[in-house]
Amino acid sequence: MRRHVVDEMIGEETIAARVAALAAEIDAHFADTEKLVVIGLLRGAFVFVADLARKLTVPVEIDFLEASSYGNATESSREVRVLKDLRAGIEGCDVLLVEDIVDTGHTLSAVLALLRARGPARLETCALLDKPSRREVALTPRWVGFEIPDAFVVGYGIDYAQRHRNRPAIGTVRFID
Repeated sequence: MRRHVVDEMIGEETIAARVAALAAEIDAHFADTEKLVVIGLLRGAFVFVADLARKLTVPVEIDFLEASSYGNATESSREVRVLKDLRAGIEGCDVLLVEDIVDTGHTLSAVLALLRARGPARLETCALLDKPSRREVALTPRWVGFEIPDAFVVGYGIDYAQRHRNRPAIGTVRFID
């Protein structure tokens, strides 16, 4: 692993306030649901899913799907692999797919195609971070926590080579040569 430092980009309080606002918007959108299946993309979204789910007031079921296009690299390979599938079916369910960060869009696009094929009643997306300047696939999450520039970030569940997930804030990685 290359030597690096992390500079704070988005603080813990700012994240908490935005998560609460997102939950209110999602609650309003799914106000008529009997059950919202919140699907978190592992591993990066696990902290965001936990905080978001605790703020939702609609009935919630939580599941996880693990898909990867990064491994331990800092750039997407653009080859998306499903490493862990859902435990239950989603046919006829209202579904919210929660992603940590949308970069090129390849992972989110592949996972959305997989989930659409399973016949959910409604399928929406929420991403904590969005880097539209890096997009290679035409898609935009329904809800976005923060739009960020093209920087490699860690914290709040997001890692660099499995490190920094436990940071309460989001920071940019600066490599030291």
